[in-house]
Amino acid sequence: MTAITVTRRSAIIGFTLGTLFFCYAFIQRVSPSVMTNELMRDFAVGGAALGSLSAFYFYAYASIQLPVGMLTDRFGPRKLMSVAAALCAVASLGFAFSDSLITASLGRALIGGTVAFAFVGTLAIAGYWFKPAQYAMLAGILQAVGMGGAIFGQAPLRQLVESIGWRGTMLVLAVVALLLSVLLFLLVPHRSQVQTSVEPRNSGLKGLKSVASNGQTWLCAVIGFGTAATMLGFAGLWAVPWLSSVHGYSIAEAAGITSMLFLGWALFSPLVGWASDRMGRRNPILIVGVLIELIAFAIIIFFTPTSTAMLMALIFITGMGGCSMTVCFSSVREHNDIAYSSTSLGLMNMCIVGSGAVMQPLIGWLLDVNWAGVTADGARIYSATTYTTALSSLLVVNAVAFVGTLLLRETWCKQVE
Repeated sequence: MTAITVTRRSAIIGFTLGTLFFCYAFIQRVSPSVMTNELMRDFAVGGAALGSLSAFYFYAYASIQLPVGMLTDRFGPRKLMSVAAALCAVASLGFAFSDSLITASLGRALIGGTVAFAFVGTLAIAGYWFKPAQYAMLAGILQAVGMGGAIFGQAPLRQLVESIGWRGTMLVLAVVALLLSVLLFLLVPHRSQVQTSVEPRNSGLKGLKSVASNGQTWLCAVIGFGTAATMLGFAGLWAVPWLSSVHGYSIAEAAGITSMLFLGWALFSPLVGWASDRMGRRNPILIVGVLIELIAFAIIIFFTPTSTAMLMALIFITGMGGCSMTVCFSSVREHNDIAYSSTSLGLMNMCIVGSGAVMQPLIGWLLDVNWAGVTADGARIYSATTYTTALSSLLVVNAVAFVGTLLLRETWCKQVE
């Protein structure tokens, strides 16, 4: 394949813009967690309906991941990501001006469907214009920046909501998406400049069949689903109302405590990627990390510390352990044909984000099933026992993910033939 050399500066700029788009995607992903009372009040809904509204992001994001992967393998990331960001701006406007649960859900779904291009597109940039030995570390950096978006989407975004309302906040996010669209189109290198010896394959279905028939792909997906479920199902929506209604924190304080999970994930993601590349192994980091997440989260749910500092530390450790999932992106890529790398990443990411689509409404449904009928300012209030029962569902998928780490074959950081 004839290729035009891409300068290191252009590659770094392209990767940086991709990570910023993924950071933005995380802000959108967790934003309902700091708008729960306002959304339940304005749309007159309970926990199950709110969980479903938030999860429409994940329904669209997860369902489009396979097409995103195949399209990225075929056309490259530049045009796809820039157009997606522009459409996200439109979707954010639609959500901001929605006057019913149905229109809000549609807007939320379109937001999820458009930002779905950020993660796979940015990893494609990493694969095209950086050294293979840097891939796990770059995936970790991408995860870290994404978690930065999740952190901003907690206490800082709550301050914005309190200042200009949730609708005004969505208008600001629409402007940010439009700006990202322009920068992505102008500054990400063209696909014709890909430096690779791998010829693109024409059949997207052939790639999908190859990836989906590989059992190791599904093990990576199971691990990703279980580890990300805590981040997306707990920190992404239900941690803030749990901390505020059960443990007496203000919404702003609860958002700050919750952000510790994202901070732990952000700080350790690049480290686990670097360590994996340096060790030449993937599985030990996955096994230890998932076990840490499982134990720390179990303590949080069943033995919630009264000390705020201790609670923050445990939530931080949960994120620290869960970020080991980052290594799965390298593992799934190495277990599949390199020509279908974006397709394999898309399938795995579909399952990861699918954990939010499944767990957020499931937790909301479990809360509603055991609701005692208490309300405050139009929003439902759930008891401590009800929350414990609902959040325990996350421990189940954590445990399944741990079993998956024991079954996954080691790649030794090399492409499996």
